[in-house]
Amino acid sequence: MTADTPTDYRSPLLGRRGAVAAEDPDEGVAVHYGEPVAEQRALERGIGVVDLSHRGVVTVTGPDRLSWLDTLSSQWVRDLSPGQSAELLLLDTRGHIEHAPAMVDDGETSFLISESSDAAGLAEFLDSMRFMLRVEITRRTDLGILATSSAGPALTAPDGTELLSWTDPWPRVPEGSTRYGPDGADHPGSEWQVQYWITPRADVPAVVQGAESVGARVAGVGALEAFRIAAWRPRLAREVDDRAIPHELDWLRSAVHLHKGCYRGQESIARVFNLGKPPRRLTFLHLDGSEHIIPVPGDAVMNGERQVGVVTSVARHHELGPIALALIKRNVAEDAQLMIGTIAAAQELIVAREGVGTGRPESNRPNLRRRKL
Repeated sequence: MTADTPTDYRSPLLGRRGAVAAEDPDEGVAVHYGEPVAEQRALERGIGVVDLSHRGVVTVTGPDRLSWLDTLSSQWVRDLSPGQSAELLLLDTRGHIEHAPAMVDDGETSFLISESSDAAGLAEFLDSMRFMLRVEITRRTDLGILATSSAGPALTAPDGTELLSWTDPWPRVPEGSTRYGPDGADHPGSEWQVQYWITPRADVPAVVQGAESVGARVAGVGALEAFRIAAWRPRLAREVDDRAIPHELDWLRSAVHLHKGCYRGQESIARVFNLGKPPRRLTFLHLDGSEHIIPVPGDAVMNGERQVGVVTSVARHHELGPIALALIKRNVAEDAQLMIGTIAAAQELIVAREGVGTGRPESNRPNLRRRKL
């Protein structure tokens, strides 16, 4: 493996007037540029550009890259066409989520987009699994990410060429996947579609200025987080702890292909899918905004005197007000009176309380038998 020397990254856009630096896990970019509500509205209208250039990028090259990534991950990517987007999970032997990169291939190189804190670990894991295969793994600290709504115009490099992009598949359920919550127009993420544009970090100011010249507006990562939470979209750096499994987060819908054969953690995926009842479930919370305060990730979710979960993500949405995602015990009633400190919280179910995947493809069943890994 070849790897660049990791450095503490600070976006050049943080030098803009009004920019407020984000905190962990988004250190290095702006949470907003002084007008968070207007920035959310710009993103909603398709004209917002969000600097995510702190995110990690790992590239895989070599003729075996697609088939190799297919055997390691939860997703079917061996037939991925140039420019086609995918999302995959890399699990431990018990089915716990370890890495969750977005993936796009340009015909010669697979680009894996990760959390900034996960890039080194992802590269190291992939390198440890190379064996004799014709693949090369590189942690690319020269590359960054810009995000837009897919309804907006394409982003271009300083020379005018369109940048390579990844389009988020959430919350669609392709053939071979399943879901633990609503689908179609009933899912609040049905209008969610973000694109990640891959660009050299050195070109970030020029790419953003080019977008602004045709009507775009820069928005902070806080705007993107508000829409992600409203769309019930899980994120590795927020919703995943050391025992999280995809079923708890409804992450099978976009990141797991149930027709696949054996990969690390597949037996656990199959077992929970067949038996149902994951131990926890992600839920969306409408928070009482009358206190003028909001919780922070890690705060306890209480039902009376009993802790039933933990807050994972929080935002102030420009229309919905204060909202959050939380991982709670599976059997907590939908109408339970939940409190986070002194703040009341009302649930919308993301993962069904019965914990059973719906829309099950019947043809999956022969491939879901227990097998030795």
